[in-house]
Amino acid sequence: MKVLIDACVLYPTVMREMVLGCAAQGLFAPRWSARVLEEWARAAGKLGAAEEVWARGEIATLGAQFPDAMIRYDAGIERRFWLPDTGDIHVLAAAVAGSCDAILTMNAKDFPRNILDDEGLHRLDPDGFLLDLWRDAPQSVQAVADNVLAEARRLSGQDWTLRALLKKARLPRLGKALTAD
Repeated sequence: MKVLIDACVLYPTVMREMVLGCAAQGLFAPRWSARVLEEWARAAGKLGAAEEVWARGEIATLGAQFPDAMIRYDAGIERRFWLPDTGDIHVLAAAVAGSCDAILTMNAKDFPRNILDDEGLHRLDPDGFLLDLWRDAPQSVQAVADNVLAEARRLSGQDWTLRALLKKARLPRLGKALTAD
């Protein structure tokens, strides 16, 4: 499944690491555009210049890790689309141009299902998407979550629990599923 990942999923870190960790496991094919990546870098830049530099480094690394992920398209295609937030039309255009199956976003209201249906696309929220991946490949998703947790502990110096970390990252259903006894 080819999934266009919106900038709001790529930034924040834990959500991005969970989603892209699952992509690295071969559970889906990630897709994005230069504009989506630029939105991520600019959002990080709001926290300071160093954060933007870090984001741009991460973006370069992703280009090497997922060489087929970048969708290039003629910006003129955007004129054929309408969305409630015109600032998101580029996401829809990239998904269509890249023959994606879905758009992964936190912004449900900006991507009405009826419009996406017309283009043969599904709208997915990260928590539900990752939960579905876990149901299909529990060991792979658990391994990703364990790595993300270890890195969060290392970087923050805090003794996070997986459920608390994923809840903070707006992935509460996944966190609950991964920690159920």
